[in-house]
Amino acid sequence: MLELFVGMMKEEWRVHATMFGSLSFALYPVLIFAIAFMGSFLLPLIRPLLPFGDLALLTHALFLLLGLMIGAFGLLMNEVMERRFGEASTLAYAARTLPVPEWLLFATFVVKDTVYYFALWVLPFVAGFALASPFVGVPLTVPALLLLTLSLSFLTGLAAAFFLSTVYTRSKRLFAAVCGVLLLAAGAVHLAGLPLFLPSALFRSFSWGTLLAAFALVLVPAALAVALVQPGSTARAKRHADLLTPLSGRLSLFPHPALAAKDCIDLFRSGSALGQTIFSFLLPLGVIWFFLSLLGPFLPASGILLLFAALTGVIASTIYIWLTMFETFGPYACLPLGVADVLKSKICSFAVLQAIPAVFIVAVTLLAGEAAYLLPALTLCLAVSFYGLAVTVHLTGLSPSVLLYDPRVLVLYLFAIGIPLVALIALSFMNPWYAMLSLVLPVAGWWIVQRGFVKWEGREVAGF
Repeated sequence: MLELFVGMMKEEWRVHATMFGSLSFALYPVLIFAIAFMGSFLLPLIRPLLPFGDLALLTHALFLLLGLMIGAFGLLMNEVMERRFGEASTLAYAARTLPVPEWLLFATFVVKDTVYYFALWVLPFVAGFALASPFVGVPLTVPALLLLTLSLSFLTGLAAAFFLSTVYTRSKRLFAAVCGVLLLAAGAVHLAGLPLFLPSALFRSFSWGTLLAAFALVLVPAALAVALVQPGSTARAKRHADLLTPLSGRLSLFPHPALAAKDCIDLFRSGSALGQTIFSFLLPLGVIWFFLSLLGPFLPASGILLLFAALTGVIASTIYIWLTMFETFGPYACLPLGVADVLKSKICSFAVLQAIPAVFIVAVTLLAGEAAYLLPALTLCLAVSFYGLAVTVHLTGLSPSVLLYDPRVLVLYLFAIGIPLVALIALSFMNPWYAMLSLVLPVAGWWIVQRGFVKWEGREVAGF
């Protein structure tokens, strides 16, 4: 297993080094380190507004969310094996030609991804905070404990999402039953007065019992996921009625209705639409809403709703990645189409799928009893989403899942999204109706995306 693990680690590095250059990709964890280091100097300014314990809770929640989003890989297992790894001829197909058990192959792959993303995200973040700690009056024991608890937060999200996504691929009914059991168990734990989020509880008050329970919460779902996963291809012949013609007719107002209809049909028939909605949208936003609700003593209800709407818009903008993750421009190059034409079709498909965040925000607003602010919340969410799409198109073209790992591109993306987002959130805290000013974002986005068409037309599209 060690030899296989080392081989996969080298393979992962070579893939990213080939796409971005060795130096460029090596700077990615340096960027995370720098962000954590510089952000630590804001602690004296944040503490009067938000207690250190609540800030630590939100930080743990962010790493839990990161683990959830990475762990959803189990949902996309067949697509990744056939469309990404199949093209790259990686060790992930070794079980097909060598006497390597599939469970061992996939377990090694999971361990490799865990170590890889730990080195990419968790370790640089904690190292940056540790270096700044003496300057902001934080004892060095805090970063040491934070390394343990943030790692557990990340692994908890990774194991939970991986387990749930593999159950989902096995049986939709079993998935619904497991979710029901987990919700009942969480309710029972809450009623018993026990902590639900063990890594955060461990950070507040260290105990060996909590530590063992946190480790169990990682190891048990991970072991079950490896036992349940189906690495082999399960492709089989399928027959479908013609959906392209009627759907193209309904999308006739779009520049390329056939291409937009194709994207929607691909998502529907592959089963990715429902799975991505659950694991890449609803699950992360559910976690965000839970932790934002803990800020009730510090923020007004309308402020929490609009902050959540803005974050929903950011996550909704990643729907564009759903549409481009497993596709290359090669097949389109055989047709009388340019890169700009394909980009326009993806934007049209993206516009159709914005019904998902729109319905979600309406439901959350009504359930929160803030119906009076439905219009600004919905406007803010969709405006941020379309603006995020424009920035993503301009910076990454048809390869967002590849180019966003380029440190230069990531920094530009964070600045382009973060600056207007922070300004709008601050204004919405002053008056919820100021969120309507977000309508300027789609206007700016239209100008940005037009420049993106010119930028990417005729360029070679990066990919795996």
